[in-house]
Amino acid sequence: MAARIPPGQVLTKGWPVLHAGTVPIELTPQTWNLSLHGEVEAPTTLSFAQLLALPQKEEIVDIHCVTSWTKLGTRWRGVPFSAISDRVKPRPEAGFVIMECEQGFTTSLPLSALIEEDVMVAHTFDDQPLPPEHGGPVRMLVPRRYFYKSAKWLRGLKFVRQDEPGFWEVRGYSNIADPWAETRYDVDDVKLIHRMRKANLFQPLEK
Repeated sequence: MAARIPPGQVLTKGWPVLHAGTVPIELTPQTWNLSLHGEVEAPTTLSFAQLLALPQKEEIVDIHCVTSWTKLGTRWRGVPFSAISDRVKPRPEAGFVIMECEQGFTTSLPLSALIEEDVMVAHTFDDQPLPPEHGGPVRMLVPRRYFYKSAKWLRGLKFVRQDEPGFWEVRGYSNIADPWAETRYDVDDVKLIHRMRKANLFQPLEK
């Protein structure tokens, strides 16, 4: 079991609820949709029913929070990210994906990290609909990164050429978020973070 717990992590049998903002209880399967856009050949918007019509997969994975808890053997069901990618057909220049969430929160990862086999757009946890406090009706699941990269209340996936700093990243958290390397804070990738900030803060004015 110890081999499954990354450095600096403590095992929990519960599931702590951690997030910024409020729980958007008004977001339900009936009101939810997902915008797939950016550097793709076939942009589209999916309803919850359309999400369920895509290929489905179940994964049993360990999850690791940057606040130092690890939960083993969690069971999820959802759409493999690779099926989403196949549907929208990213252009060759699309190197990153911005995960856009309810209330304006974002995070991002390289496209290459998201097409790993255990990454999914998840709607079910332990055979039950994903509860609102844990990101339901739909969230990302990226088990190989700290859990803030598994964005709650997912509403959009934007395929982009250059990375953009997200909500947690501009507040000091690592953009790499690798539990096994303990990249928790931007001291681990400070040059990358500062370069991203500069690129996004100092855009030329539109004429």
